[in-house]
Amino acid sequence: MRRRGLLFAAVLVLAAGQASAAGIDLTKPYGNKSGCINKNGQEVYAEDMLLLTSEAFVTVASACTFTEKKVQADGSLVVKANCQAEGEEGETPTQLTIKPSAKNARKLVVADEDGTVMGQVARCR
Repeated sequence: MRRRGLLFAAVLVLAAGQASAAGIDLTKPYGNKSGCINKNGQEVYAEDMLLLTSEAFVTVASACTFTEKKVQADGSLVVKANCQAEGEEGETPTQLTIKPSAKNARKLVVADEDGTVMGQVARCR
């Protein structure tokens, strides 16, 4: 009887983790104002551009292409990516964490491996 209860609890925890992750839906792009303007290609140059899609995170100075995505128990998304910086040759492997903003549930925060916030983005319209 106890084993069944533990199994049921484990299933509930797993389902809750997946439900939280379902909140991070990257099927539509996220960005800041200039990032959303550029969602279909480079239309304007802006020093603050941030664009997050299901396949990449792009800033004015770098572009990171996702190679692997993993949902965490807290609902955040850990992404392995290869990044290319403007003016540099080659790609650098990195890890990004994408999670809902603590200040605004409609926005996502993107942070690097060290926890440094790279930017906050909202769903593009």
